[in-house]
Amino acid sequence: MPPPLIERYRERLPVAASTPIVSLGEGSTPLLRAERLSERYGAEIWLKCEGLNPTGSFKDRGMTLAVSKALEEEASTVVCASTGNTAASAAAYAARAGLRAVIIFPAGAVAAGKLAQARAVGAELREIDGSFDDSLETACELATQPGCVLVNSINPYRLQGQKTAAFEIVEELDRAPDVLALPYGGGGNTHAYALGFSEVGAFPQLVAAEAADRPGTAASAIRIGEPVHGEEVEDDLRRFGGHVAGLPDEEILSARRELGELEGVFCEPASAAGLAAVARERPAGLVVCVITGHGLKDPGA
Repeated sequence: MPPPLIERYRERLPVAASTPIVSLGEGSTPLLRAERLSERYGAEIWLKCEGLNPTGSFKDRGMTLAVSKALEEEASTVVCASTGNTAASAAAYAARAGLRAVIIFPAGAVAAGKLAQARAVGAELREIDGSFDDSLETACELATQPGCVLVNSINPYRLQGQKTAAFEIVEELDRAPDVLALPYGGGGNTHAYALGFSEVGAFPQLVAAEAADRPGTAASAIRIGEPVHGEEVEDDLRRFGGHVAGLPDEEILSARRELGELEGVFCEPASAAGLAAVARERPAGLVVCVITGHGLKDPGA
């Protein structure tokens, strides 16, 4: 069994020998060669399957570090706003650490499976009227209380943990891809990949694939009106020669079907956004599409 993610990359992460490690066995996710998709789109396509992290999404990479540091700082409660995946991850890692978890989420905007995950591990769920942005504002206010730590991607430890996916890709391919395509919601994951690739001196073209209708998209995991990390992503895209691809839901859902029917990979709708951008733009060379969440996250879709 691979070591916990923090142990594997300890020298590249902001931890000390005394930092308690809160782990559920995250990281070391499969990188799959997509033979049929490669043939269809004329590139060498690989799939980084982050839905095989413990709670079913890429969020676990950052949460192991954020909650470990919260425990080190003697916090009693972790707080987050979420469209689902952050909620499930924060709740699970808080339970593992023996901490209280409070989840703020917008009414009617979160897939039932993700809320079930948070409930199952004892999180306190607070539904509010409004958008994700409103939920984040509420979570930030709550996190100012003594003993509370915000574990959204505003927390820098989240991005430090998530950057490790870039390390894994380079290690497994023995090179960086020519193109990295991934969903773009709040922008934290895009920025985290940029951090990771930069640390190993690699600069693949970044394609940040967002829903054309951000507030109303069926891809609930990226249903975020204003990207929290928008400015950082703009800077990353300039440095990496990348761009934002705005995609209608029809193309995202079509890519989701292709992942299942051609490659046997079942993902939630937002996770297919990177492939949808590849299908539209047809980049050449070696392309990695990040599949951010498992299909059981949102079976209703």
